[in-house]
Amino acid sequence: MFRTPLSLFRILAFAEVVSWTLLIAGLILRATLDLSIAVTIGGGIHGFVFLSYGATALLVAMNQRWAFGPTAVAVVSAVIPYATVPTEIWLHRSGRLEGPWRLDPGPEADRWYDPLMRWFLRRPWVLALLLVAAVAVIFVVLLILGPPGGK
Repeated sequence: MFRTPLSLFRILAFAEVVSWTLLIAGLILRATLDLSIAVTIGGGIHGFVFLSYGATALLVAMNQRWAFGPTAVAVVSAVIPYATVPTEIWLHRSGRLEGPWRLDPGPEADRWYDPLMRWFLRRPWVLALLLVAAVAVIFVVLLILGPPGGK
């Protein structure tokens, strides 16, 4: 399913669009029907997918050796509703999502993180568990801190 950086990035970009829809629907339900639970559910799902997309964007950027600009655009696109899909299309059309995961050393010089990243990419379940755990820890910390601007 995630055999290439493109497939992983594309799925998370679409998931971010779905999570934005859930959050916006929750906000509408809260405003019209006084269903605060809808925002709690939609917001929770959106928050987790938002962090997962950010982690995915960074992982793909490191693998694809993007410069700071495209990496920042990919990460920041999650803040703007529905912007992750046009960002994915732009990255794909510009060739930034082409190619496989870097499982073997290439002709270019290794960056400091390449050996560790190759180790994790050869063990995708370990990488997935690590990323999910990191996203979950950040998610819990943010839940404890509360919503932006206070309650």
